[in-house]
Amino acid sequence: MQPGTHALIVIDVQNDFCPGGKLAVTDGDRIVPRINALMKDFQVKVLTQDWHPADHASFASQHPGAAPFGVTTMPYGEQVLWPDHCVIGTPGAAFHDDLHTDGADMIIRKGFRSQIDSYSAFFENDHATPTGLDGYLRSRGVEQLMLVGLATDFCVQYSALDAARLGYDVTVLEDACRAIDLDGSLEAARGAMVEAGVVLEG
Repeated sequence: MQPGTHALIVIDVQNDFCPGGKLAVTDGDRIVPRINALMKDFQVKVLTQDWHPADHASFASQHPGAAPFGVTTMPYGEQVLWPDHCVIGTPGAAFHDDLHTDGADMIIRKGFRSQIDSYSAFFENDHATPTGLDGYLRSRGVEQLMLVGLATDFCVQYSALDAARLGYDVTVLEDACRAIDLDGSLEAARGAMVEAGVVLEG
């Protein structure tokens, strides 16, 4: 790979997605040493950060009578209703303490618009509103992406699918990811990524 053409995208390694957090992914913290070790191998490194207002429409608490992990319909399609998590400025929204963030070239915050969720590092869940990451990567000459982080079957998957659709060569390093696996969502995500041309490694 040529220098500058390959980027590491670290998805949502935040306290609320790690053990003890509001939306903890099993063993979510176990991937941190692996991600830190990868950092030195990439010239371009981007971190994403879920960053929700307290009244975010994806929170079950904003829908009377709704329970977390239920599904509702939003103008942009089906939406899982989550426990309140990664609320702007709270400890849960902070990166895991052991994650090496100093080497990041850019931090992309997503999900800050209260009426639309944003799983992908590239687009909000309407698949149209951009985060700005694509423009940044193209300005750096990036053509190949390696994705790691949380969770495999939601934010990593959505980011990988969007990246493939945008024309990047995409690899998901599975041993540096962990999944929620909600009603078979991990297997479905793996199938969708492979079908889109995403390489699954590890």
